[in-house]
Amino acid sequence: MYEFAVIGEWLEFAIRWTHVITAIAWIGSSFYFIALDLGLHRDRNLASGADGEEWQVHGGGFYHIQKYLVAPAAMPDHLVWFKWESYMTWVSGFCLLVVVYYLGAEFYLIDPNVRELLPWQAIGLSLASLAFGWIAYNTICKVFVNANQTAVMLALFVVLVGMSLFYTSVFSGRAALLHLGAFTATIMSANVFFIIMPNQRIVVADLKAGRKPDPKYGKIAKQRSTHNNYLTLPVIFLMLSNHYPLAFATPYNWAIASLVFLMGVTIRHWFNTQHARKGNPHWTWAVTVILMLVIAWLSSIRHEMPQEQAALGPAALHYAAAPGFDAVTGIVQGRCSMCHAAEPSWEGLHWPPKGVMLETPDQIAHEARRIYVQAGITHAMPPGNLSYMEPEERQQIIDWFNATPAPGI
Repeated sequence: MYEFAVIGEWLEFAIRWTHVITAIAWIGSSFYFIALDLGLHRDRNLASGADGEEWQVHGGGFYHIQKYLVAPAAMPDHLVWFKWESYMTWVSGFCLLVVVYYLGAEFYLIDPNVRELLPWQAIGLSLASLAFGWIAYNTICKVFVNANQTAVMLALFVVLVGMSLFYTSVFSGRAALLHLGAFTATIMSANVFFIIMPNQRIVVADLKAGRKPDPKYGKIAKQRSTHNNYLTLPVIFLMLSNHYPLAFATPYNWAIASLVFLMGVTIRHWFNTQHARKGNPHWTWAVTVILMLVIAWLSSIRHEMPQEQAALGPAALHYAAAPGFDAVTGIVQGRCSMCHAAEPSWEGLHWPPKGVMLETPDQIAHEARRIYVQAGITHAMPPGNLSYMEPEERQQIIDWFNATPAPGI
């Protein structure tokens, strides 16, 4: 049992680290190239025939950058492609989804108080929804191909609101917001894989064959890249939301997630307008602050908890039936429940950290693995050992978890 838990924790950590690294690389390059494109000086008659140019300074050196509207006259000998950042961000994110939410579906993906699902049903809904996201978005782009891009974004926003309602009606609050982020990130990465890169390959093939490339391919690729630019900030918010119960553990989590997409648009609009030298739209910050205040208000609205908790799943029942569970229940209730409660009694806390409640035996059994890792094999909990958990009590938690026949991953 010890080996399963430790391997599982380090596997999750390694994948999460990889995901963060690749996401930084992708987001950084995306933001940079959008800013570069918007800031190009296009009022100059360049001898190279380029559409625009920009002089930049960084790292002690000067850079002279030119952009061709369609393509240069001949294929460059060395061409750098920006694609692996996107691919590896999605692949690592999906691996993290599998390790945390699929292998731990009973604990993290399913909330019986929201909807009673079997793990395979929940996982099936997750996979199908990610595929649906790309199909719906790509269809919208094709239907509105000649329309104002605002129409595309409005249609996409309607889909995102609908998916917010769907996810919060089938998954736990934490999993719902995380899935909405994965839904959007899948659209973004699929844009790169199915649209942007193939279009660029067509242009390269035309250059190699001595043909003049059709400008429509570059136009379409730029459109999808711009969509990705506006979707990035909401995805980051949704990926971080699982650390903040005020975002996911409220009855209006679907509305909070929906408003976050609007905030992403207002923030990026300010930056993009600045980069394009088209003014300083301060109103975007006012709108962003108002949206954030509305989100904070929605998160504070109280709601009635279910009078009856749903029955424990098979894995949690194993932990509840293991030798030493009664003793561990007493330890956790005495050392942890003053913070991890629906209404924490610890001064300064107004909600349970990360939405984890440890007041009842059922709740304790449901959080068995985290209790084992956080308070058993490590001393992360209680923080600073403020409730004075004794070494013998930590050992009781370890012995109980290791006596459980169910694997700890």
